[in-house]
Amino acid sequence: MLVLGAPPPSQASQEPVLVARVLPDVAGFDKELDYSVPAQMAGELRPGSVVRVPLRGRKVRGWVLAFPVEAPPGLGLRPLAKVSGWGPEPALIDLASWAAWWWAGRRRSLLVTASAQVAVRALPAPALGHNPAGGRALAPATADGAGRTVTGPGERSGRRTGADLFAQAWRAGGAGAQVLRLPPAASAMELVLAAAERGPVLVLVPTTARAESGAALLRARGVGVALLPQEWAQARAGARVVIGSRGAAWGPCPGMVSVVVLDAHDEAYVQGQSPAWGAAAVAAERALRSGAPCLWVTPCPTLELLAAASHTHLPSRDEERAGWAALQVVDRRREDPRSGLFSRQLVALLRGGGRVACVLNRKGRAQLVGCGACGELATCERCGSAVAMTGGTDATGELLECRHCGEVRPVVCARCGSTALRALRLGVAGVRGQLEALAGRPVGEVSAGSGPLPDAPVVVGTETILYREAELQSAGGAAAIAFLDFDQELLAPRYRAGEEALALLARASRLVGGRAGRVLVQTRTPSHPVLKAALLADPGRLAEAEGPVRRQLRLPPFSALALLSGPGAAEMAESLGAGVERSQLGEDRFVVRAPDHASLAAALAAARRPSGRVRVEVGPLRF
Repeated sequence: MLVLGAPPPSQASQEPVLVARVLPDVAGFDKELDYSVPAQMAGELRPGSVVRVPLRGRKVRGWVLAFPVEAPPGLGLRPLAKVSGWGPEPALIDLASWAAWWWAGRRRSLLVTASAQVAVRALPAPALGHNPAGGRALAPATADGAGRTVTGPGERSGRRTGADLFAQAWRAGGAGAQVLRLPPAASAMELVLAAAERGPVLVLVPTTARAESGAALLRARGVGVALLPQEWAQARAGARVVIGSRGAAWGPCPGMVSVVVLDAHDEAYVQGQSPAWGAAAVAAERALRSGAPCLWVTPCPTLELLAAASHTHLPSRDEERAGWAALQVVDRRREDPRSGLFSRQLVALLRGGGRVACVLNRKGRAQLVGCGACGELATCERCGSAVAMTGGTDATGELLECRHCGEVRPVVCARCGSTALRALRLGVAGVRGQLEALAGRPVGEVSAGSGPLPDAPVVVGTETILYREAELQSAGGAAAIAFLDFDQELLAPRYRAGEEALALLARASRLVGGRAGRVLVQTRTPSHPVLKAALLADPGRLAEAEGPVRRQLRLPPFSALALLSGPGAAEMAESLGAGVERSQLGEDRFVVRAPDHASLAAALAAARRPSGRVRVEVGPLRF
């Protein structure tokens, strides 16, 4: 804590001084400063208030961390310039300190996320709405012979719903995280309504579009909703349901009795910028501190979620099977290589009628190019990396571009000068024309930057197509999803590749409506645990297969990892204590490993601040 001094007042004019402790909103600044509070401002000041304070010749925004505090003896203080309005709840101030330690970052960026986008001077009336259940009582608990609550797949009496799973979790009791394994095609609406019946609930969803559609559905049911971030003031005043995407983990929710994180496995919950905090973990810690349950709702829980949860609640086997699409695995190990990406089963699916969405996680026309004359692989003349064929602005409309260094050149072989280059690994743009010829129907292309979804019976794109659920549904939905090269997902050089691949299959199952739809996977590894788990609609099989491997390799959740990168990475890695391991991955890149997350956070907090810049990514997704 620092104080900004001014000349002390004369002895005759000394009176009791009200003092507020403030964290200024200045990048790279994480020191608390004390300011005096003018009498006319004292009535509207509280911990969490957003204020403006003088600092280094200018007035900056800040957050009141504590008020009132004891004035430092013998030193005058500069006064607050202005009380701008309402800020985060006091509990979130403490939570930001924890998160800054846990993810080795600063509080400022977390408090920015927890604050309104514009100043809020006054709050509206609470939006609680009527009782979502209309007075309906929750179903009574069932128990085994020993009187224990039954939460496993052995129960087969009746159809299980999201409300049933919520009732299980509520009966289990306790604050903190619980996993609810809700099948992909099952609606989470009844679960959220059951939670809202108990009192104010904070709901997190992976995308903004899903938050908006969820808020609209809840309002149609007569529930008082605050949608974050645009309705921050309403959330701060009080609402039956506060809903939003990743940043909503820091949103206000007075009187919160539960937290629901839908699709808790989704990588969208992890902040890309430093500190790389995860919304699911923030929500769980927040619930724990409030004495409320945090429900991680997911069709395919990760090992990290399972390890951190106090309970795991499963649906009946019949309910889970109905929520996963029928999976057709096309074994391509003995197929003619000349058929490329297109098996007979895929062609039959494309010609069979109904809308088909094809997924290929390779952009552009071709990601690997070879010369048809001399057979040489097309590589970059500057760095030696493989080049890709993309659309360009030259006379041919095509260029060769290096994905590593950005070098661009015409479509010419660097060895023999031939222009007869062949696409060896097609991208989305290259596949579209061939799919159209095989299907005998129009094929539209979808990419992250494309406009409206093409009005075509067959569409092809990267996995971004699976995130355009609302557009697909408004256009009549999809009868089938086809993954053209699923080995690219299964065999990706990341320790979470299997979990990410299963998450894609779960999202595809949701798009086609569960067992009513169809998902086709082309692969040369048909016995992979991911495919077995999806075939049997039993995500637990992947966890059983992955757990021993992760433990042997000391990967999360059996250890904690952090990536250090930048000019100061080596200096910071060297200053870490003896309780962590350090390994160099490349120039200015280090991986740090500790037995658990708390040990890792303590080691990073104790490390010396390096002279050069360093990015710290705790719990990296892409490792």
